[in-house]
Amino acid sequence: MGKIIAIANQKGGVGKTTTAVNLAASLGVLEKKVLLIDADPQANATSGLGIDVETVENGTYQLLEHTVPALELIIKTDSPNLDIIPAHIDLVAIEIELVDKDQREYMMREAVVPLKEVYDYIIIDCAPSLGLLTLNALTASDSVLIPIQCEYFALEGLGKLLNTIKSIQKIHNDQLDIEGLLLTMYDSRLRFLTKLLKK
Repeated sequence: MGKIIAIANQKGGVGKTTTAVNLAASLGVLEKKVLLIDADPQANATSGLGIDVETVENGTYQLLEHTVPALELIIKTDSPNLDIIPAHIDLVAIEIELVDKDQREYMMREAVVPLKEVYDYIIIDCAPSLGLLTLNALTASDSVLIPIQCEYFALEGLGKLLNTIKSIQKIHNDQLDIEGLLLTMYDSRLRFLTKLLKK
């Protein structure tokens, strides 16, 4: 039985996609069977794995709409043991389209959980928001990994994200664990400057 890990933080530019792509590729090199789901309308994980976003016809949008079976959305990548369900800019519209649907928070879970029988790890690259896309990803996941930029203001949004995770644990997914906080973009020069200012 595989494990689903969401890479999430509502703040943009903290290294979510870089983390998701590198983690997925590294697990593949370790001979684990890995699926990366690009749940970000910017589709950077898709292009980062060498797929031309303009040529994507079916992907995460159809996964959430349940119009195409999940297994038919999977594309093999050049990276060993790594497959992807790609994203496209059309994914922007999904939040509006899901609003009126029953069980809208569970659309990704229904589509993805059966894939745990096929993959060792399913990594979900989340959008930089706390909207329905991220809510769906967290409801479907076993755990969440939170990349945090190594600077003061990055901590301000962490409280909101942790409160959202607590709400999801209480209402939608009581099995959701926090995999950990991953410090990104560390700059050793800042440490040197801090020491200088203290003198």
